Amino acid sequence: MSSTVHRLPDQLRENLRLVFVGTAASTRSAELGHYYAHPGNRFWRALHEAGITPRRYQPGEFASLIELGIGFTDLSKSGAGMDHQIAADEIDVPGFRAKMEKYRPRTIAFTSKKAASLFYGRPSSGIALGRQKRDAGLPEIFVLPSPSGAASGHWTLEPWRELARWTAA
Repeated sequence: MSSTVHRLPDQLRENLRLVFVGTAASTRSAELGHYYAHPGNRFWRALHEAGITPRRYQPGEFASLIELGIGFTDLSKSGAGMDHQIAADEIDVPGFRAKMEKYRPRTIAFTSKKAASLFYGRPSSGIALGRQKRDAGLPEIFVLPSPSGAASGHWTLEPWRELARWTAA
């Protein structure tokens, strides 16, 4: 077993229209080096079905989405696994905020209530899906239902469609 820390590279540059933010890489994503790589993850299908991308991309193509103005990062760049497996000290909200201040994307989309709850510092039960109340110091923020197969009981495409309408405007 390798002792190397597995993490996904940020896909960020200035003025992106949209940055997707997860809690941390899944074990499968960390192994492959691709965002949302588990076959049961709905992320890539949802992107296309909601109208955010013109076609269905594959996990290995994540880096090419930067040409569409879409970037990727996670709150934990060192942890990997399911949300409950990520240690609190591996979550770097100040580091994430610094990246957003540096790159200034138009919109941030958390890909789970858990990621949003870590960012906001409050329980996920108090966070609604969809567009969030505007914070003057930040880009627009959306919270999406987790596309993970493990969260399938809470799945709905509507917040993804709301995000597509916002980013297309």
